[in-house]
Amino acid sequence: MKKSEIAKMCDHTLLKAFATKEQIKVLCEEAKALNTASVCVNPCYIEQVKQLLEGSDVKVCTVIGFPLGANTKETKAFETRDAVAKGADEVDMVINVGALKSGDMDYVYEDIKAVVDAAGGTLTKVIIETCYLTDEEKVEVCKLAEKAGADFVKTSTGFGTGGANAHDVKLMKDAVGATMKVKASGGMRTYEDVAPVLEAGADRLGVSATIAIVEGAEE
Repeated sequence: MKKSEIAKMCDHTLLKAFATKEQIKVLCEEAKALNTASVCVNPCYIEQVKQLLEGSDVKVCTVIGFPLGANTKETKAFETRDAVAKGADEVDMVINVGALKSGDMDYVYEDIKAVVDAAGGTLTKVIIETCYLTDEEKVEVCKLAEKAGADFVKTSTGFGTGGANAHDVKLMKDAVGATMKVKASGGMRTYEDVAPVLEAGADRLGVSATIAIVEGAEE
């Protein structure tokens, strides 16, 4: 795969609590130079990123209910509306993992639907945090995200006990078929790390080591 093709699949990401405005500026400069799909940042940086990316094709991506997903659905809906109003082009929301583990599928669905509705057509990705789930739960929540009208299912926050792997990506891809896309994120630092998830069907990559990954790709 070409370097430019890999770059265009990457959400160039910086979500650490101690990320500074200067680091966000560098992130945006790197994303523009590589022509990544988006820059993914915490909501407080949306307006700065929107300004820095003006005139480029790089989208503004942010996170909702991050990283635990344990906010109320009303809070997530408000956060989503606020993010879109401030200029987010894409939102990545974390499911209520505890509700899923409790078997409360109605709540999990309502939680996702609240964000999809609040996004009002803005591209929505649903982070299912695979490291905490059984394969059956992964499939079930993918079906709920599909039913709620989300655009992507996403493996991980990168803040859990594990990140993306080919098994989970294939499982998720098979669960949603052609109706949704799959974003692999968490723990991938090199092209060798991302190659298996791409082969498994990942459509987007959530990575902070974007430069190393792109440089490792073969032209």
